[in-house]
Amino acid sequence: MSLGIPLAQAAVFSLLSDAAPMQVKPEQHTRPAPPPAPTTLSPRDEEFLNELEHASFLFFWEQGNPYTGLIKDRCNVRAADSSVAASIASTGFGLTAICIAEKRGFVSHADARLRVLQALSFIWHKLPTHRGFFYHFANINTGERIWDSEASSVDTAMLLCGVLTCRQHFHEKDIDDLAHAIFDRVDWTWLSEDTALLSQGWTPEFGFIPSRWDLYSELMMMYLLGLGSSSHPLRSETWFAWKRTVFEYDGLRYIGSFAPLFVHQYSQAWFDFRQKKDQYADYFQNSVIATDVHRRFCIDLNRQFRDYSDALWGITASDSERGYIVWGGPPAMGPIDGTVAPAAAGGSLPFLPEATMRVLRTIHDRYPKAWCRYGFVDAFNPLTDWYDTDVLGIDTGITMLMAENARTNFVWDTFMKNPEAQRGMANAGFKPYQPETKGT
Repeated sequence: MSLGIPLAQAAVFSLLSDAAPMQVKPEQHTRPAPPPAPTTLSPRDEEFLNELEHASFLFFWEQGNPYTGLIKDRCNVRAADSSVAASIASTGFGLTAICIAEKRGFVSHADARLRVLQALSFIWHKLPTHRGFFYHFANINTGERIWDSEASSVDTAMLLCGVLTCRQHFHEKDIDDLAHAIFDRVDWTWLSEDTALLSQGWTPEFGFIPSRWDLYSELMMMYLLGLGSSSHPLRSETWFAWKRTVFEYDGLRYIGSFAPLFVHQYSQAWFDFRQKKDQYADYFQNSVIATDVHRRFCIDLNRQFRDYSDALWGITASDSERGYIVWGGPPAMGPIDGTVAPAAAGGSLPFLPEATMRVLRTIHDRYPKAWCRYGFVDAFNPLTDWYDTDVLGIDTGITMLMAENARTNFVWDTFMKNPEAQRGMANAGFKPYQPETKGT
């Protein structure tokens, strides 16, 4: 649904305070223009996304341990990979990927069911946990905590989203019982005993991590799951405690953070915010605007990095020649050097289908070294001819889930059947509404 700038801002900020937004000056544009209108995917687009989803699924299937159900954090696709580090976030994306794959016929129902059942059984009975929260990284074969990692609040949320998606997709008592048990064990009240702002995690050595989830980011899924819990629910005031900073770029206003583009994607992989708003915003339209702002920002960087264009853009936390970097913009963060992260466009497919499809096709067709058995490598730099050797579970996952949402709404429709998801959004004050359309 197309929105002109005044109407788009009205939809996003109709109930927002008049606080002055953060101003970020663009380099080239002289007047604001409306975000590109979402378009219907063509048969050619559908064929391409089907290929991309199938390749992405192979990562989660082949780089997962069939007995524990845990899935690698990353995998080297150019050499033999012997890493044993799984991440619970990658596993959450992977459980959802299996549901998509079963629906699309990439894997049989029997094989998908067995893998999910074994994964949920291991997660419930054997994966180490503290108050229901899981350690960020685990040994893929044993589940043992590795790297002194924290019991992560937001990564646990991503795992729970995958677990709940499986419960609704398979409609089977054993899976349903395990999913209920895993979710209900999470003690959100412990995480919020003395604060409305949740800690980013906990370690046995040092206790709670001092950093709090206090600014707009991927935190929405975590707070909504806590608000939807029937066993250990968060207090309603937690939803209102974190800050929603308003940014402005090229005449476009949106809620954002000094953070990579993925903060606008992760919660919306599962939670369906379309035509809903709380007292602050329509977060789906907010992500449409934020994604278009990022596109414009990258185009404006063309003066410094000639590879960026309307057909090739996208900077989000990813690998680089210097290692893993948390970068993005506007405003520019990280040592931006012309690197492109395919998940930036892939994870934004439902927000700007035409613009993101143009990028993904450009990468696939013009940069064959950026493609592998598992879809896109995590990042590449056309200016230096550097191509990553690795695929990352969270980036492959957000691309696969958002591709399916752009095609069929499958993940949204399946996940939102969970009473926990519905209760969480209701307790946060979300109400349905009909956004104004251009010309009304």
